[in-house]
Amino acid sequence: MSKYIIKRILIAIPVLIGITVIDYGIMCLAGSPLAMLQGPRVSEAAKEVREIALGLDKPFYIQYLVWLGQLLKGNMGYSIKSYQPVSAMIASHLGPTLLLMGASLAVSLIMAVPAGIYSAVHQYSKGDYTVVTFSFLGSSIPGFFLSLLLIYLFTVKLGWLPSGGMITLGTDGGALDVARHMVMPVLVLAFSMAGSNIRYIRSAVLEILQQDYLRTARAKGIGRFRVIYKHALRNALVPIVTVIGMEIPMLFGGAVIIEQVFSWPGLGLMTMSAITSRDYPVIMGVCLLSAVVVLAANLITDILYALVDPTIQLN
Repeated sequence: MSKYIIKRILIAIPVLIGITVIDYGIMCLAGSPLAMLQGPRVSEAAKEVREIALGLDKPFYIQYLVWLGQLLKGNMGYSIKSYQPVSAMIASHLGPTLLLMGASLAVSLIMAVPAGIYSAVHQYSKGDYTVVTFSFLGSSIPGFFLSLLLIYLFTVKLGWLPSGGMITLGTDGGALDVARHMVMPVLVLAFSMAGSNIRYIRSAVLEILQQDYLRTARAKGIGRFRVIYKHALRNALVPIVTVIGMEIPMLFGGAVIIEQVFSWPGLGLMTMSAITSRDYPVIMGVCLLSAVVVLAANLITDILYALVDPTIQLN
């Protein structure tokens, strides 16, 4: 196991470097960030001085090597817009994003696992068709559209929930206040994930239910509940683990839009602000973090495979 983990980490290093090269190249094609930070009345001489100070006058590969060298020293650079360290900005916004992602993932599994099992056990019933319809709606409805619907219903019409932010302005917040602000963004992310998760779980359980050992267990008189939850579900955990591993990177992407709509002070909101202002160091820091999360999620998924299914060998 340890040899496999070390091998995967060594493979991940050139992958990370390749991702950063592509990201840096795309950003350079977008143009200079000085065009966003300075108005038309600023003289060309002042712009040139600013460009030299930021190192933007150098070729693309020199800029990238300078950034990579600073990264290897533990320095992710400074924001062009706010002059704050990028690592400090990411650290301050990471907590709210992890809180939102963790709650959304938990709620989606609470919704998807029972629904997927029920749909598989009661195949072709009215309940099955209802669950499948729900899953297609979850996968089809765009997150931003569902967000606007929830805001209109629960904030504008009913006035039950706040429309954005993490805490109520003018208050010290608190767990209950944060929970009220989390309800709608968590529901949007969880509903979208549950839609695809239900179909994966339903398909996995249906395949397991056709196996000979389950028919043998039923023939021996083992109860239906025990057959499903002890034998079928346990053997269906491998595809469920796959789904969870796939959802973690998707949460990072979905959180960008949802955090923007609900003004949630996480990485997504910070990333959108950095993109609109061409704050390249911040964008590179977020892209690097996202790449690490994706690679780590894939590695953890493979390790969980071996723990769930002993027949899988990691070499």
